[in-house]
Amino acid sequence: MTATIFSAPASLSIWDAAHAADARRPRSIQTQLGASDTICSRRAGYILAGAERTNAGDKRAAILGTYIHQGLLEDARREYGWLIERTVADGTLRGHIDVVQLDAATAARLPKRHRPLEPAEAVTVEDVKTKSSRVWDRVVRFGPTAAEMRQVLLYADLLRTVGFCDVPGQRYLHRLGPIDVQRIRFRFVCRDTGEEHIQEFAFDEWLATEARWWVDRVVEADSPEELRRDHDGPGLSVICDNCPFVKTCWPGVGPGQPAQTILIHDDEDRARALADYVRAHERHREAKRVKEKARAMLDDSPAGNYGDNHLGWGGGNDKEETDVVAMVERFEDADLVVPMVPDEKAMIQILRRAGMVVPRRRAAGQKTARTIKVSRARETS
Repeated sequence: MTATIFSAPASLSIWDAAHAADARRPRSIQTQLGASDTICSRRAGYILAGAERTNAGDKRAAILGTYIHQGLLEDARREYGWLIERTVADGTLRGHIDVVQLDAATAARLPKRHRPLEPAEAVTVEDVKTKSSRVWDRVVRFGPTAAEMRQVLLYADLLRTVGFCDVPGQRYLHRLGPIDVQRIRFRFVCRDTGEEHIQEFAFDEWLATEARWWVDRVVEADSPEELRRDHDGPGLSVICDNCPFVKTCWPGVGPGQPAQTILIHDDEDRARALADYVRAHERHREAKRVKEKARAMLDDSPAGNYGDNHLGWGGGNDKEETDVVAMVERFEDADLVVPMVPDEKAMIQILRRAGMVVPRRRAAGQKTARTIKVSRARETS
C-alpha cells in the first residue's frame, strides 16, 4: 500500500501563528519603558516617544527561547515553589523578574502556601537567559553583557526601592514593601545542548545607581535622535537587524548601500573612519600572527585542560569524494541517460532530483584538515 502525500499551502506556516502570538505578548505592546529595553539608548528613546514599530524582524530564535524560558520557569515554580515572572514598576520603568528567591526571614512573612520549599541564603533576583551554542563559549568566559547586567540591576533596584507591583495575583507580595535584595544571579541555558551555566554577584548599589542614571539620561532627552546608537547598525548587528525601529533610526539609506553610510557627513568623518580602519587592521594582523604561532606550537599537543582553557582537535578524518563509476551504474540501473562525457555536477543533481543517494567513496590517501578547538577549561570529576 502506498501513502498519498499532500503538500500544505505555501502560505501556511506554523511560524505565522508563533509570530502573531508573540506580537500580542505584553512586552511587544508595552509603551512604558521595560528594563529589558535598555539594550540601546536610542531604542529606549523611541519606546518612550511612542514611535511606530515598522520592522517585525526575524524573531524565530527569540520565540524558541521564550518557549524554553517559560517551560523551565513554570516547572521550577511547581517543583521548588520559586516566585517567577513577578512584576515590578515605578513611574518610569516596568519589568517582569524571572525569579525572586526569598530568604527565610522574608519568606516567613508570606502565607504558608506561598513560601518556597527551600529559602535562599539571601534575597536573590535571578534572570534566565537562553543562548545559542554559537555564543556559548563567550558567555561562559565573560558572563553577562553590560545591557544584561543593567537589566537585572534595575529589577533589583525596583524591588529594593518600591517592592512588588500592586497587581492581581501578587498583592500578597506587594504587602511586603521594599525588599533588601542582596544578590543577583544569571542562569544561562544553551538552546542547542541544554547546558546550564550560573553566575552570581553581590548586589552593588553603585552599579545600580549607574544603571538608573542610564535610564534618566534617556528620559531627559528631548528626542530619540539625541541619544546614541549603542550598536553598529543593520547588517553588522543582529540587535539592529531585529529592532522594531531600525528604519526610523537609520533613515535615508540609498538602494544597495550599507546603512552606515549615513554616518559620514564630511571629510573629517571619512578621516576618522579611515583611521579606525587602519588601527583595527593592524590589531587584526598582530592577533593573526600570534594565533598562527600558538597554533603551530600546539600542533602535537594532546587534547585536555591547560590552565583556564581546554584544547581539543577536530578534522583529520578520511576524506570522501563522489564515486563516479558507481554513479554511472546507478544511472544505468535506473534507466537514466548517462552523458557521453560524465558530468559529475549534473549527474549529482539528477540523482538527487530522482530521490536517489549519491554514491561516495573514501579518497585514497587524503584527510580532512585538522582543526583546533579552544574552549573554557572543563570541570573534571
